Amino acid sequence: MPREPTVQCEPEPGPSPEWFVKHNLTPGDLRDLQVKLVKTSFGGEDYSIVMNVSWILRADASICSLKATKICVTGKSNFHSYSCVRCDYTEAFRSQTRPSGGKWAFFYAGFPVELNTHYFIGAHNIPNANMNEDGPSMSVNFTSPGSLWDPNITACKKNEEEVEVSFTPHSPGKRYMVLILQDTIIGDTMLELQQDTLTRTSTVISVTGESEGAVVQLTPYFPTCGNDCIRRRGAVLLCPPTTAHPAPGSKRIKKASFPSPTLLPSIRVLVVYPPEVCFLHTICPFTEFLQNHCRSEVILEKWQRKKIADMGPVQWLTAQKQAADRVIFLLSNEASAVCEGPCGKSEGSPGENSQDLFPLAFNLFCSDLRSQAQLHKYMVVYFREADPQDDHSALSVCPQYRLMEDATAFCKGLHVKQPVSAGRRSPACHSSCCSL
Repeated sequence: MPREPTVQCEPEPGPSPEWFVKHNLTPGDLRDLQVKLVKTSFGGEDYSIVMNVSWILRADASICSLKATKICVTGKSNFHSYSCVRCDYTEAFRSQTRPSGGKWAFFYAGFPVELNTHYFIGAHNIPNANMNEDGPSMSVNFTSPGSLWDPNITACKKNEEEVEVSFTPHSPGKRYMVLILQDTIIGDTMLELQQDTLTRTSTVISVTGESEGAVVQLTPYFPTCGNDCIRRRGAVLLCPPTTAHPAPGSKRIKKASFPSPTLLPSIRVLVVYPPEVCFLHTICPFTEFLQNHCRSEVILEKWQRKKIADMGPVQWLTAQKQAADRVIFLLSNEASAVCEGPCGKSEGSPGENSQDLFPLAFNLFCSDLRSQAQLHKYMVVYFREADPQDDHSALSVCPQYRLMEDATAFCKGLHVKQPVSAGRRSPACHSSCCSL
């Protein structure tokens, strides 16, 4: 049996020699081009991140003239980069598809990747198109993440003077600065880990002001970036009640003896709330809690104003409800005057340039309540002692959670389909829905 073609790739920064020669036949373009990141190990814990470029050849007769495929990558961040490789096929193509019947597919993993960089990847087959002819090519865009390290920061207010911060360190780093921020720094500590570890680490930080809703800033000091490493952030929430408390003023480092739990799949969560709920003090911390602790991709109307303007609020909300895994009605009994102090006229104010979608979302809920079609999607979350009021009392049939007391159960409930129990099922038309 003849050997199947493979690729041998070498750098080729300049134009290919075939470009200067006229060809009677040239191959067509690629059928598909894809890019993803992969780790290449150098033994032990040392590795680098490279770009894996894969492509599929089009199954037509022009494949018989195909000699090579050239891939060029342009990177743009603080500085520009450009590199090309030429991948020669070791054998001539004798058929349009593999002997097994599948399409011809190849890959090259070797382009180095800088974090937080936008890349343009272009590829074309060789022999190139003749001069003054349009050459077939294919291209994709790819943006590398800011960091592949996810510290999964959690922070909670233990009492008026202490905040407990937990995170997963990165193996190259032993030093971490932790800041607790309101308008100013209200607490800080520098952690010096004794050895490289991926074990989750916790520390208790003394604070000098109100810490609930404050920002936690984690600054790593890795050998590769020194004092310029990307900072990570989280939010301070209330700690769930516990039976044991550490000694006041303690700053000792605790390491969990149990392995990290298996990560649940990420889910899409649509959050709706009445206009009296303060965006800065309530919605923002709740959104960070969903993203950082419950593996949730959050949909908020304030983040998609342009789409709402283009689609219209009803159509946008209907589309988001269909796409979401969960729809959360976020309620609170905090008075609007509380919000009008620090953030009432700020960018985060719910009263300015904001569309109140809560009544529309409640109407959609009532439609699902009558048909029982998608009722399992809905949940109610409230702070302090707030309960669904008479105007929206139909929401009482949904699973309800009070944060932060029910934080663990709430995160688990997000990932478990919870149909309404028979004892809590609503009649054909609930009073607060019938009035619509």
